[in-house]
Amino acid sequence: MTDQFQSVKQKFGIIGNNTQLNRAIERAINVAPTEISVLITGESGVGKEFFPKIIHSLSLRKHNNYIAVNCGAIPEGTIDSELFGHEKGAFTGATQTRKGYFEVADQGTIFLDEVGELPLHTQVRLLRVLETGEFMKVGSSETQKTDVRIVAATNVNVLEAVKKGKFREDLYYRLNTVEIQIPTLRERKDDIPILFRKFASDFAYKYQRPVIHLNNEALNIISNYAWPGNVRQLRNFAEEVSVVETKTELGANEISKFLPTHSLIPIHSNATTPKQEFDFANERDLMYQVLFDMKKDLNDLRKLTLEIIQNNKGDILKNNPKLVQRIFSNVTPPPNPDSLIHYEPNPTESHPQYNDIEDFEYEDIQENRNLSLEDNEINLIEKALQKHDGRRKDTAEELGISERTLYRKIKQYDL
Repeated sequence: MTDQFQSVKQKFGIIGNNTQLNRAIERAINVAPTEISVLITGESGVGKEFFPKIIHSLSLRKHNNYIAVNCGAIPEGTIDSELFGHEKGAFTGATQTRKGYFEVADQGTIFLDEVGELPLHTQVRLLRVLETGEFMKVGSSETQKTDVRIVAATNVNVLEAVKKGKFREDLYYRLNTVEIQIPTLRERKDDIPILFRKFASDFAYKYQRPVIHLNNEALNIISNYAWPGNVRQLRNFAEEVSVVETKTELGANEISKFLPTHSLIPIHSNATTPKQEFDFANERDLMYQVLFDMKKDLNDLRKLTLEIIQNNKGDILKNNPKLVQRIFSNVTPPPNPDSLIHYEPNPTESHPQYNDIEDFEYEDIQENRNLSLEDNEINLIEKALQKHDGRRKDTAEELGISERTLYRKIKQYDL
């Protein structure tokens, strides 16, 4: 690695040596001296906010303003005013003329986080800035010029949003001159123990407490955990453990208490299915999809096990009675599992017996798509709101969604 590469990682506190992460950093370094627009993609919590800072710090604009704007946190009714400014009297409450971010960031860099949340009418204004460098304040007919480099980031599939008419295709291609993809934390398993040690050390210093250490079993658990909130969730987890735990050496039992059970399922991308075919509102939907797929896999496993037993009935029943009993758990077991081979049918019982495996009808697991994802989502949101005493910012961070999305969900479900 070059000295510049190592210097960037050290300056911005980027920890880890994952290949995808290093490739993203190198791409940011290479594109920084140019003037082209950059689109940074990745799930919520992966650390997308560091990359526009890297680009700005290594660009010719580094001595000018750098402004970061969270597009998802600004109400739709005021976002044009925030970005482009407004004239006095342009709307109720506009008591004086105000500069927008694009005017303030002139000659510098503006970072548009969660750009996929922008309303369509704002996208039209943004496209004009990208194409001509011109904009108009809200309530003004006068065109102003600005020279701003735009770096945007999103955690949504923009191409899917384009197909649905929620994002302008021409704006997407203007923003996406160069794309930098940030890997998820579950794709950086080897970096997880290092990150935890760093966070634990930082919080020990902050709260004047002993540094928390994890044994090998605990490290294995956090390394294989799904982390839907990515690095942000891991950091919050390390902080909670550092504050709450009185022990300094933690094992699997202690560490598991701090991991939300609804996030314990590892989420893997399906290499055979194009990414754009999925349309999940958030990662929890993806987790439920994994559960449905697991049901189907279990059904297939039962079929396969049944075929194997039928082909070699005697040996398998004799050598693995407990395994057979566990697989076909919907069948009433004999009083003594070890006597499975010799268990005689009870003529008064209506269910199939283990010694008559050819007649066994396995339970077909139906994939019930009517299992309400909405109810589960409402439940998760309510629990998160209760945990954080109604604080929407903290709740949104834990759920891995934007405040704007959380606000929309609260209104939608009348919470």
